This record gives sequence, C-alpha cells and structure tokens, in this order.
Amino acid sequence: MRSHYMTNILRNHKRFLYSFFTILLIACNFPVQKTTASESSAPILIISSYNPDTQFTTSTIISFNDTYRHLGGKSPISIENMNCQSLSESQTWKKRLKNILLKHKQLPPKLIILIGQEAWASYLSQDTLLFKNTPVLCSMASRNVVLLPDNNQDIKLWNPESIDVFKDMPNRNIKAGFAYEYDIKKNIELIMNLYPLTRNIAFISDNTYEGISLQALVKKEFKNFPDLNLILLDGRLKTIYSIIEDIKNLPPNTVILFGTWKVDASNAFFIKNAIYTMSGVNPKVPVFSIISFGLNNWVLGGYSPNYRQQGPDMAKQAINIEKGEEANIKFIPNEYIFDFNKIKESDIPIEKLPRNSILLNKTLPLWKEYPVEFISIISVLIILVIALCCTLFFYFRTKKVKEHLEMSEKELIIAKDRAEESNRLKSAFLANMSHEIRTPLNAIVGFSTVLAEENKNKEQQEYLDIIQKNSDLLLRLINDILDLSRLESGRVQFNFSLCDITQLCRDQIAIINRVKKNAIAYIFEADEPLSMVTDPQRLQQIFINLLNNAGKFTDTGTITLSYNIEPDKNRVIFSVSDTGCGIPKEKQRQVFERFEKLNEFAQGSGLGLSICKLTINKMGGDIWIDPDYTKGSRFCFSHPLNLKMPLEKKHRFI
Repeated sequence: MRSHYMTNILRNHKRFLYSFFTILLIACNFPVQKTTASESSAPILIISSYNPDTQFTTSTIISFNDTYRHLGGKSPISIENMNCQSLSESQTWKKRLKNILLKHKQLPPKLIILIGQEAWASYLSQDTLLFKNTPVLCSMASRNVVLLPDNNQDIKLWNPESIDVFKDMPNRNIKAGFAYEYDIKKNIELIMNLYPLTRNIAFISDNTYEGISLQALVKKEFKNFPDLNLILLDGRLKTIYSIIEDIKNLPPNTVILFGTWKVDASNAFFIKNAIYTMSGVNPKVPVFSIISFGLNNWVLGGYSPNYRQQGPDMAKQAINIEKGEEANIKFIPNEYIFDFNKIKESDIPIEKLPRNSILLNKTLPLWKEYPVEFISIISVLIILVIALCCTLFFYFRTKKVKEHLEMSEKELIIAKDRAEESNRLKSAFLANMSHEIRTPLNAIVGFSTVLAEENKNKEQQEYLDIIQKNSDLLLRLINDILDLSRLESGRVQFNFSLCDITQLCRDQIAIINRVKKNAIAYIFEADEPLSMVTDPQRLQQIFINLLNNAGKFTDTGTITLSYNIEPDKNRVIFSVSDTGCGIPKEKQRQVFERFEKLNEFAQGSGLGLSICKLTINKMGGDIWIDPDYTKGSRFCFSHPLNLKMPLEKKHRFI
C-alpha cells in the first residue's frame, strides 16, 4: 500500500514537471519579434488555465503552434499561464487574468485564445473588456458557466446560477472556438429509461471550477424533473472519505450521476485514482457519468462530449480570423458511451441502449478483432504442415547416411567447439555494445508517448500505457547504469554556472509539496541566502534523489532540506532530514553501494545514492549519513563554496 501511494506521488510529480517544462520550451521556441505599433507585430495571446490536467493543455498548444506555422501563420505567439488550482483560490482568478491583459496593453494582441474552463470563466467575469476590438477564441471550455465569486464570498456557501454564454452574455467578442455542451436532460432520461424505479439521483462534484459549474447546471436542469430528488455530494464541503461514507448510506432507488473528482474539500489532488477509491463502496448503486470519467472502472455509461484534440482546428480558425474569413463557435458533439462489461453485469439488454451507442470492452470474435493475425496463423499452420512433410522425407533420407555421419563425429566436435567460441565472442560483443541499447529504447519511449496521446480505444490505450510504463522503467535503469559508468570513467561534462541556491531549494520543496498526497510536510530551512558556482542540473538531481528517498521511508512527520555555510572550510553542508524509520548504523555505509537496497520491496534500482555519491565527489564534495541523528535519517553532503568556474562560463555573466 505504501509503495503504491508513493508511486502515485512520483507519477504526478513527473507529470507536473513534464507539462511545466514542455510549455516553457514551447514559449522559448516560439518566434520573438521586435514590438512595434504595426499590425504585423501584434501577437496572438494564448491564456491557459494551467490546472492539474495540464498535459492535455500542453499538447493542445503544441499542435496549435505546429498547424498555425504549417498553414503560413506569421504572427508571434505569446503564452500566459494562470496557474489555477483548486476552487479555494477562485476569487483571485479574475484579477490574474486582468493583470495578464494589462501586460499586453501597450501592444494589444490581434487574437486572444482562452484554453481551459478557469481562463474562460475569468474572461467572462471581467466587468469591462480591456480589448473591445480583439476577437476571442475559446477551447476546452463549456457553453454553460458560472461567473466567479467576489472577494468576500465564502466558497463553501457559494450557490451560483448556471449561465448559457452564447445566449445570456452577448457582446463579448467571442468569434470562434470549441465549446462543450453537457446535456443533463438526456443523461437523466437515459437513467430513467434503464432504471425506471429511480427516485433519487446523487450528483458527485469536486472542489474545482468544473465541479461547481457542473453542479449549477445539474440544479438548473433538475427543475424539469420534479418527481426526482437531487442529492448533492459536494466536494467543496466534503473530503473523499466523507463522500465514501455518503455513498455507503445512499437510500434505495438511487442512481449516482458522476461529474468530476480531482480535488476534495481539503485541497488534496486525486486526478485518476479517486474513481478506484470510490468504486466497490456500494456496488448495488448504478453509476453514470456526464463527462465519460470513470469508464472501464466504475461507471456504467452516459451521454458525454466526444473529447478530442482541438489544437489543429483552432489554428485553422485563427488563420481564418486573420484573413477576415468566416469563423464560428463549434460545439463538440455528444455521444452515448457504455462499458460493455458493466452492461452485462447489470443485466441490461443491449437493445435497450440508445441507437449508435459506443460499447467499450466488447469482445469480438478473434477473426474479426485480429483479421491480419488470424490469416497469419492459418498461413503458419499450412507452412508447418508442409515443413512436416519435408521433415519426414529428409528423415528417411538421413537414415541412409547415418554411417557417414558417425564417421564425421570428430569433425562435428570441432565444429561444436568453434560454435562455443563464437558464442563467447558474441557475448563479449553484446557486453561492449550494451550502451547502444539506449538509442532504440529512446525511440520506443518517445513514439509510445506519441501513440498514448492520440485518440485510441480504451483497450489500445491500456496496452500503450503498459508499454510506456515498462519502457520508462527500463530506460531509467539503463540511464542510471550509463550515468554510473560515465561518472566512474570521468566522461561526464559538468556545466558550471552561478546559481541562486536558495531559490533552487525553494523550487524543489514547492514542487514536491504541490504533488504530495500524504501527511508529510516538506520544509526548507536556511539562515541566509546563498549563491555559488555549481552545476544546477546535477545539484537538482541530487536534491530530487535524496528527497524522494526520504519520502519512500517516511509515513508522517517532516522532511527538511537545509544548508549550513562554513566559510572557514570553504564549503556548504546540505542536509535532508526525515522522521522516518531510520537506517541502522551497521548498514549506513552499504546504502551508497551499487544495487544495494535495504528494503527489497521499495521501488528503485539501488543506484540513486551511488550516483549521488559519485556526482558529489566529482564536484569536490562528499556525502554521508549523520550517525547522531535519532529522529529518522539525515543525509548530508558537502559542496565547495568557491568552486572555480571555467573561463567560457564566466564570460556569460559579464
């Protein structure tokens, strides 16, 4: 259980880092032009919500940029992130967006693109439009919204009304884009058709803007169903554990309508594992979803939008707007989606489902599901039969030359020895070429990631996830081995530069605190600021290894990153202290050995601390475990305070 929990934390940590640096890379690669007052230099301003689902946002921006440039778009592109998280900070979003727009007041953008529900709502909630003549394009947004609360509004008591943007809010310069239409009415009608005895519908929503906007829409639509009782399981007021208790105690004739669940009342992020936590609590209650969330696990089905990549189509609309051609709002079509296995478990006849319903996990005959493989197997069987006939023929022929073969026994022995020698040479060759494995493996990891981001059916997606996960594990092991080899052979090149160590430490603690899911508190302590010459990337790698290693063996308490400057010894002592299970003194030296793991069930290859030790040694320091620390474990390492920087690096700071 503990290993699974830490795995989720690390997975979300990696996802956040991947998304953050990808968007940063995009921003760095977009063309930068000198700003003048001319029309040609006016930028396209992209404002994204940058919420916990930012990986999809990243791919949308990448595909938009690629298609826009491919279609001949010349305008510079400016990206702004609102960094939206839970609903508790929603009172600041409106001001954040206004500040972003004010940054571009001197050179107004020719087009504003809003990506995500939070950015969409922040724009619609503005009292006045700063750029009244600038067209707006929306993406990953809903036509039904709630306006953001005032600063003095208690979020838990907030009860907003659902608004149809395109009917109730004209004159907002919304010229094009893609919007979702969540059809609550059809979902309720679907529930009543499959479960006519339903008297209560329990709607689950979380502590996010999407959750409160869906809840407002559900309450609005429920006025058309006076015979049904609406039970709100509101994530603004409840944690996931209290929601689970409510699900256990639901009254008879109740159906669950699932909205979304990413953040609960305690602002804990759950992303995808919430569905696993809730499933199985009350298996007798049918579960439907209005956003197709939870299919293949808990949800039976629902009527939801066909979520797809919108970046290329957004780029085409942007080009049309630049050319003065027609561009309109396009509403994402909805479709009925069901889990075939759940339908069978619920004894629902297939013919009772709406026409053109999509059935996931439906098993087809092998010859239909894998026609190419089926033909291949038949062909192989035919070949095997032919091969068997040939084998019999040669068998009887071989009997005639048996005596000749016996006379050649000595020659066969010699040939056998040569074959064994060739095998030894092959093994040596493979050993020398082991580092070449990394090149094709990088291709496997890269293209499996590309395949995983494309629209696939659920079964293909599951296989791609398995490929990607195991490829990442193998690549990480090979990278660790190659890093260790390069460090030992002295072939690693360090990139030394002047670095703000205090800010680097704060960034690492902020990132890991953002993705943590347990009661551990990650703390940074420092008596004074510090800047020094080092390799920031290698130093960051050491921090990550030590913090993650401490997190694996700490269930509660704190993990503290700190440093102590010793100018008389020309060094800085960094330490990572935890309140975990600790390391016996007789085994403290073993942890820095290669492939040494004190807990065989903990995830990892046992190379992390070895790499840390070699890296620190190469930079002129050392690493050790504080034997006097008794509250858990404390890893300490030293770093030269005045490390000499190569001449070409110094010139960069002049």
